[in-house]
Amino acid sequence: MNLSQIRNFSIIAHIDHGKSTLSDRMIEATNTVEKRKMQDQILDSMELERERGITIKMQPVSMKYNFNGKEYALNLIDTPGHIDFFYEVSRAMQAVEGTILLVDATQGIQAQTMTTLEMAQSAGLKIIPALSKVDSPLARIEEIKEELALMVGCELEDIIETSGKTGSGVEELFKKIIEEVPEPKVTYNEPNEFRALVFDFKYHENKGIIVFIRVLDGEVKKNDSLNFKTVKEKFSALEVGIFSPEETPQDKLQSGQIGYIVTGIKKPGIVSVGDTLVNVKKDMPALEGYDKPKSVVWASVYPESQEDFDMLRPALEKLQLTDSSLNFEEETSGSLGRGFRCGFLGMLHMEIVTERLRREFNIDLIITHPTIIYKVHLKNGEEKIIYNPAYFPDFGDIEKIYEPWVTLKIMSPNQYSGTISQLFFHHEGFVENNIVFGDDRIEVIGSMPLRELMRGFFDELKSCTSGYASLSYEIGEYKEANVTRLDIFLADERIIAFSRVVSKDRVEEEAKKAVEKLHKVMPRQNFVMKVQAQALGRIISSKTVKAFRKDVTAKLYGGDITRKKKLLEKQKKGKKKMKDLGRVNIPQSVFLNMMKND
Repeated sequence: MNLSQIRNFSIIAHIDHGKSTLSDRMIEATNTVEKRKMQDQILDSMELERERGITIKMQPVSMKYNFNGKEYALNLIDTPGHIDFFYEVSRAMQAVEGTILLVDATQGIQAQTMTTLEMAQSAGLKIIPALSKVDSPLARIEEIKEELALMVGCELEDIIETSGKTGSGVEELFKKIIEEVPEPKVTYNEPNEFRALVFDFKYHENKGIIVFIRVLDGEVKKNDSLNFKTVKEKFSALEVGIFSPEETPQDKLQSGQIGYIVTGIKKPGIVSVGDTLVNVKKDMPALEGYDKPKSVVWASVYPESQEDFDMLRPALEKLQLTDSSLNFEEETSGSLGRGFRCGFLGMLHMEIVTERLRREFNIDLIITHPTIIYKVHLKNGEEKIIYNPAYFPDFGDIEKIYEPWVTLKIMSPNQYSGTISQLFFHHEGFVENNIVFGDDRIEVIGSMPLRELMRGFFDELKSCTSGYASLSYEIGEYKEANVTRLDIFLADERIIAFSRVVSKDRVEEEAKKAVEKLHKVMPRQNFVMKVQAQALGRIISSKTVKAFRKDVTAKLYGGDITRKKKLLEKQKKGKKKMKDLGRVNIPQSVFLNMMKND
């Protein structure tokens, strides 16, 4: 196919603004999928995506559309809308020349809308503004159009009105894509001067790793000998094809196309997103690729039964093949056994990954409290990078602690600006600027510690603004932190799995909550146990779990009181010996209850 008949584009929007529904209507309009096979959210292949109504993985699809007597290949990449999956969106943008910026006509511009627009503009993409859900009785079409035109810098008539429910506006969108999105550019023209960017991949049990590629130059056919430029790994292409949306084999893929290659490689750690594929016969220069994602949130993942540990490692490796932003390394806990310390892009990302481990690999898990990376300067001049509370230095050894801060952008109705400012103050942050946006909307720009953003900030924001506010954030610089390590002791033994890093201002509150909870869920033993919380070099909170009590004098009758005293004294010595020699038996259910959020 001629390059002038290929258009590559994506759809970007805030979460729940109708990307997947609009994609459905596009697929229907081009007859890409037979009517009998068509279903809602057809590009959302994961059960979890359908349940939650969100897109987690980007998904390409190739459509054919006739316009002015010519057949065009329209290659769409549907992208996630949540901020935790911004890395998926950024990778998709590197593989296309244009994007549809979709805004819900009932909700208007949201914080994530502005973030994704900035990403698209910095990538140099042609932006096509569009409204979704224009058929809704709650739609504020003219008002939202004016806001969108102001943000994008276009005329009102340039904004296309669409409906994922009725399919209106889809034909107009196709026309706009063909007329305004640039055709793919080629640097090298010879067929064997093949270069392709790997923008995603997945693992297939029989076929091995299947790479998703954007062909920049040349062409590739089945059985071609190819090479990964970064890792210098050679393989033979077992199959090449396009997405429609399932994998459909083709004779070849040529420059400008988006498709896949079956590599047959089954070893993890070989393929990476951003790598360049070239033909072995012609060594071509590598493409720029992608920045590696940086984990923001860390949590330890342990199997409930240590017998499942050998299943957990391959499960994480296979999951990493479909989610390149997941990091993990093995660790051992005296209380929980062997597990993995995992890095995630955010709290939702962590929730999705752990849920996939449970569902797809049938492993019952214990997830520790999520934490972030701290930079700790010790009094001896040493600097440590800490991402596990168990390794946080003792209070007396620390000179200074630094933690990452985030810059937040919050879109909200104007009436909630005061409430949002109070919320920032409650989470140790501050508001930097308030920008009036439209008639009754405000953009609040502020900063706070990442630790506080994780402490339920988003839920509180939704609650105090009646669900109208939305936010996006960027990781900023490290600043000095007012935090300390909180340890939980049970029968004078530190339980490392319960250690966490908390704000010094809330350490007493957190200590009391942790002690109360452990005291409630911990079963009684044959001896008295103290539950204690320690921080800042002292015990802050303490409670006692009473021992089982057996009436050893019940079998006595008559006689002198000294007989009873002898038995009670013997029982007392036995309990003391048991306390000195025996370890506390902590059932797995206690760990599960302690790790759960209240």
